[in-house]
Amino acid sequence: MQRTATVLVYSDDVNTREQVRMAAGRRPAPDSPHLEYLECATPAAVRDALDRGGVDVCVFDGEAVPAGGMGVCRQMKDEIFECPPVLLLIGRPQDAWLATWSRAEATVAHPVDPAELAAALAALLRERRPAAA
Repeated sequence: MQRTATVLVYSDDVNTREQVRMAAGRRPAPDSPHLEYLECATPAAVRDALDRGGVDVCVFDGEAVPAGGMGVCRQMKDEIFECPPVLLLIGRPQDAWLATWSRAEATVAHPVDPAELAAALAALLRERRPAAA
């Protein structure tokens, strides 16, 4: 079993990135690997990190500016071979349909509920495990 997983967190807001780290913690579920975080504040940084590889799951802020996480997600899904699964933070539950357009695998609404975020992240890591093994 993989001992650590890398989670890329994209938001222009340092507070949002911190909320994600604090909500998920070092291990989102007992059967999850320990997490290492890679923070990105720009779409270019996201692209560079994904090009380097080694990212297991992404968390994108749908409210990021100037490029929202939904658009960045769709672009990465189009451009990155075997793009990791994406958990999209959305401003309103009604925005979940837009996440479908972006091809995100999961959504969590702002403000971040720690239990909901940890559960969604753990589920994505479980789905990813066979590919990472």
